[in-house]
Amino acid sequence: MEYERIEHTFSPVCFDNSKVLILGTMPSPKSRENGFYYSHPQNRFWPVLAEVLNEDKPITENEKISLLKRNRIALWDVLKSCDICGASDSSIKNAEVNDIESLIKNSSIRAIFTTGSRAYALYCKYCETQTGIRAIPLPSTSPANARMKTAELVIEYKRILEFIV
Repeated sequence: MEYERIEHTFSPVCFDNSKVLILGTMPSPKSRENGFYYSHPQNRFWPVLAEVLNEDKPITENEKISLLKRNRIALWDVLKSCDICGASDSSIKNAEVNDIESLIKNSSIRAIFTTGSRAYALYCKYCETQTGIRAIPLPSTSPANARMKTAELVIEYKRILEFIV
């Protein structure tokens, strides 16, 4: 598989009441094709988040945005652009980061979580000094993380709950 230069085209999903920011690395090819975060049918992000929040699994983009808003959660990605092979976070090079500092400065966000080890490493390397907020790493919900069962992901993602009250 060849490297492709990808530019992030999704706006952050953030509200005046957002307390938590969840950051991925870069939307997958399937998410870019569908035009919204975590849109690969096998990605467990939305089912896991819905279970953690005791809500029905959102299907449409509007339902997903409403779930985030009701629960004071913002969503974005660490990267603005990068070279990547397919959806492989481990292949990322020539990374350029989003302006997370500005997003946080104009919000009520008090905790940052990252989905996957690569998002965490990139945030720590490029963003933590600017934001002044230490990220809390969560496991990836990607189908590539097949070793983790959905029930285990739910347990890990429940860490979000203490920050959204």
